[in-house]
Amino acid sequence: MNAVSKKIDPTPAPSPAPANETVAATPVSAPSKPRKRSRKGLMLLVPVLLAVGGGYVWLTGGRYIETDNAYVHQPLVPISADVAGRITEVYVTENQYVQAGTPLFAIDAEPYRIALAQADAALAASRLQVEQLRAGLVSAQAQVTAAEALAQVRHRDYERQQEMESRGLSTPSALDNATLAAQSADNAVELARAGVAVAVAALGGDPQIATDDFPAVRAAQSQHAQAERNLARAQIVAPVSGVVSQIGNLNVGQYVAPGTSVASLVQRDVTWIDANFRETQLETLTPGLPVTISIDAYPDLAITGTVDSLGAATGSQFALIPAQNATGNWVKVTQRVPVRIAVQAGDLDRLRDGMSAVVSVDTGRTRLDRLR
Repeated sequence: MNAVSKKIDPTPAPSPAPANETVAATPVSAPSKPRKRSRKGLMLLVPVLLAVGGGYVWLTGGRYIETDNAYVHQPLVPISADVAGRITEVYVTENQYVQAGTPLFAIDAEPYRIALAQADAALAASRLQVEQLRAGLVSAQAQVTAAEALAQVRHRDYERQQEMESRGLSTPSALDNATLAAQSADNAVELARAGVAVAVAALGGDPQIATDDFPAVRAAQSQHAQAERNLARAQIVAPVSGVVSQIGNLNVGQYVAPGTSVASLVQRDVTWIDANFRETQLETLTPGLPVTISIDAYPDLAITGTVDSLGAATGSQFALIPAQNATGNWVKVTQRVPVRIAVQAGDLDRLRDGMSAVVSVDTGRTRLDRLR
């Protein structure tokens, strides 16, 4: 019997799996390289797109310059009296619209009527004085004529006495008397002529001057005109058309001093906007640029206007106590410059003085246009 040699594998054979167990093989897949690259590209692309988009928005922006530090303004006219006195009548009520020239209130006019009567009398007296001066001039001229005639007679008598004395027909004393009489007559003529000069000077140096051109008459006329004006100003009228306001101090019986404000008149037909722009926004602001205005009280109200002018100084310089920056603790603060906006179109009747507004100025040029 032949013996057959067999090579025995030392590795034990795997035992068969039980029937109730299932061997599941879970394959492990490694991430693919293309997908990783696409994610990295996407992460780099998003910031680039954002930067490009932001740069485009920034370059194409800057056309509109806006500020919400803006306010509606209308002229506020203080109402006061030009003359002193007690209020006798009040013709208006609070928030009443009045036309220019409408009576507002009246002051007791009786003292001013008396003053006007006195001015009338003073004017008549000054005119009468001129007539008296004219009569004085005529009288002085008549005295000159009489003195000259008397002097002629005295000189003829002196000449006769001188001739008679030379013939021995007259005494020296008679000649002396004739000489003295002639000299007295000459002196009387000089005095009369001086009187005429005084009368002419009293008439201002012009005997033909008109009565109303005489200085004293002109002064009296001025006083008369002032008295008439004071009487007319005893009734106070509206200087412009507008809305009467703040009449709490306007009461019958109240004494009013000249220049004391007793009410206010808001001139509604004149409106503008004062917009306070930062000094860094003024580079492209020029008069004439179109403006869109939004009123806080009326968001649906569309108002347009134009830039009228730029302020001569910053708002801080117009403050009651301007800031002093000469110390070592100085901190730079962006200043604001007032810009006046002329209102052109819109429902202006709804606007009130002091209302807040938002102003947007169309410069017509973006940052990209300014870089070109």
